[in-house]
Amino acid sequence: MMKTRISFVLFFLMLALPFSSDAQEYRTINNEAFDRGEKLGFRAYYRSWITGKMTAGYADLHVTEEDSLFYGRPTYHVVSEGKSAKFFDWFFKVRDRFESYFDEQAMFSYHFIRRTREGGYVKDDDVDFYPDSLFARSRKTTKEIPLYIQDFVSAVYYARTLDFSNAEEGKTFPIDFFLDDSVYVSMVKYLGVEEIKTRLGKFRAHKFAPMMATGKVFADEYPLFVWVSADKNKIPLKVEGKVVVGSVAAELIDFENLRNPFDARIKDD
Repeated sequence: MMKTRISFVLFFLMLALPFSSDAQEYRTINNEAFDRGEKLGFRAYYRSWITGKMTAGYADLHVTEEDSLFYGRPTYHVVSEGKSAKFFDWFFKVRDRFESYFDEQAMFSYHFIRRTREGGYVKDDDVDFYPDSLFARSRKTTKEIPLYIQDFVSAVYYARTLDFSNAEEGKTFPIDFFLDDSVYVSMVKYLGVEEIKTRLGKFRAHKFAPMMATGKVFADEYPLFVWVSADKNKIPLKVEGKVVVGSVAAELIDFENLRNPFDARIKDD
């Protein structure tokens, strides 16, 4: 990857970044979907004609009770942890931990922590975002960013605040996010309302297809389908997509401290 060249002026700005004023006025996002204390648990599956359906691992998302201030502004702190199931540990052990601090009112990222352990692959990073100066600084480089940038954890929670109650099928919602020292623009395509069945029961759900960067794992710009609860919580209920060999899926299996009643659940007659 090409290394970033930093001019004298940019270097001077970098030195000034930690002392930026918090006088900037930001947008106000109406968040009725989640609050501190919310915990979501997921089970991930892998399916192929050789293995059938197997539990590949587990993941948790936790909005902590912490209310740290960045530039005098309150934030949400979300911790996400993922690990492979015991069987998969034998040949591809996964122990991932990601943390995000993002603005409580304007919903953009301030600080992102990545600790990736996947097989023999190790990736650690810490990224600081400076919204007033529009730069992000990781362990390796400094990059220009747009205002209201997301890391890939905060992007999940920002997406839960989007208003798609009157959205038509095919409408797209753009989200800017920062990953691996690069800025991406993802388009989340709305696909309507469906009834789905999971281990927790039947639900009315909004269906989406998020655009992703193509690569060796996914061969399509829209390789995944995501279903979120059709209520005020907008909880991710299920994710499903095809990979090079077989398919992957994840389902919600546990939850605590939801902000609103779980009205999307369909009760049996």
